[in-house]
Amino acid sequence: MAATMISLTRAHAARLGTASATRAMTAREKDAGRPYETASYIPIPESILFVAIPFLIALAGLASAHAAGTGNGTAAGSQGVNEDYTQWYTGSLVSPSGALTKKGVFAWEPYFAYSQPVGNLDSVGRAAPIKDRAHMVSSFTLYKYSITNSISLQMTPTISYGWRHGGYGGTTSGVKMGDLPVDVMWRYLDADPKRYIPALSLFVGVAFPAGDYTKLGRAEDGVGTGTYTFRVALTEQSTYTLPGHHELRLRTWGTFRRALTQAHIADISSYGTSAGFRGLAHPGMYGESGFSLEYGVNQKWVIAMDLARDWANGSRVRGYNAQGKYQDVLGQASGDWVIAPAVEYNWSPRFGIIAGVTAIFAGHNTGQVISPQFAFNSVF
Repeated sequence: MAATMISLTRAHAARLGTASATRAMTAREKDAGRPYETASYIPIPESILFVAIPFLIALAGLASAHAAGTGNGTAAGSQGVNEDYTQWYTGSLVSPSGALTKKGVFAWEPYFAYSQPVGNLDSVGRAAPIKDRAHMVSSFTLYKYSITNSISLQMTPTISYGWRHGGYGGTTSGVKMGDLPVDVMWRYLDADPKRYIPALSLFVGVAFPAGDYTKLGRAEDGVGTGTYTFRVALTEQSTYTLPGHHELRLRTWGTFRRALTQAHIADISSYGTSAGFRGLAHPGMYGESGFSLEYGVNQKWVIAMDLARDWANGSRVRGYNAQGKYQDVLGQASGDWVIAPAVEYNWSPRFGIIAGVTAIFAGHNTGQVISPQFAFNSVF
C-alpha cells in the first residue's frame, strides 16, 4: 500500500527560512512574529490552480495509455494484474494514497526520517548561507481503516526530536508530538481499465492541536500550531502496462489547508514570539500539488519518484510584547519544489519497505533540506 507521507522535510524547512511551507504544520511557523514592510499573499485563484493542475494532467493522459488497474495491493482488493503476475507496491514517499477498497482492511505504515539543512532560499530563490542548523529526526505513522468498500478513516500522528548547530541553541526538551491529522477518505470513482478511467478519491479532515505551541521553555519545543486546521485533498491513481509487462503507476494530487481557529499564545511560542508576549496567531493557508511515478522492475522491486510543489501564505501574529507595545505582524509567503526518488521492496502483497530521499531543490523564503527516510508498510 502507498501511504500519505506528511512531508517532514518541508516541516523542517519551516525552521530555516522566513516563511512557512509545510504540509502537516507539525513544525513551528518560521516567519511568525518577524516584521516585514508589506504583506505577501498567494491569491486564491492561484491556490485553486495548484489543486486543479494535477487532474488536468491525469485526464490528458487517459486517452493515450492502457490503465491496468489501481489500488494498494491485493489485500486491499484493487491491485492491477498483468498477464504474468500481480505487481506489488509499497507506495512512493510523498504521494497520498486513496481510500482502501475492501471493508475491514487495516493498514499500518511507520516512516522514519532525518532532516539535514543544506541552505536557505531567499525571496527570489537565491541560495544563502545557513546560520541556524536545525536538525531533526522524526517518525510519522499512518493508520488507515476501511469502514466500507469505498470509505476509509486515516490518522497520522508525528513525533520528532530536534537540535541546533552553529551556536543557535540546544535541543527540544524531549521527544515532541505534533498536531494530529484525522481524515475521512472517500473513493467516489472506481477505476475502470476498459474505459481508461482512474480511481479518484476525496479527503476531508481536521488536524487537532496536539503539539506544543505556547509558553515554551525553549523555542525548539514549538512543534504545533495551536489551531484546528481544515484539510481537503483530491487524489488520482491509475496503473499502465508497459512493454515487457512492467507496471507503471501514476498518482496526482492536490491538497489545501486552512486554519479554522486562532491560537492564543504567550511568551515563547511556535510563532517566533519571546517572553512577555501576549496575543493571537493565525497560520496562513497552505497546500501542495504533485505527481508520482512507480515503475515495477519485477514483482517485488519498484522504482519510485515524486515531484511536488508547496505554497504557503504567511502567519499573522497580533498582540502586546513585554514592553506593552502592540504588534500586528504578517509573515511572507513561501514556496518550494521537492523531488523524492526511492526504491521499494515488497516480499508479499501485504508487506514491503521503501527507502529514499526527499530534497527541496528550488523555492523562495524557505530552507533547503535533504531528508533520508524509510518506511515499513503492512496491510491486514
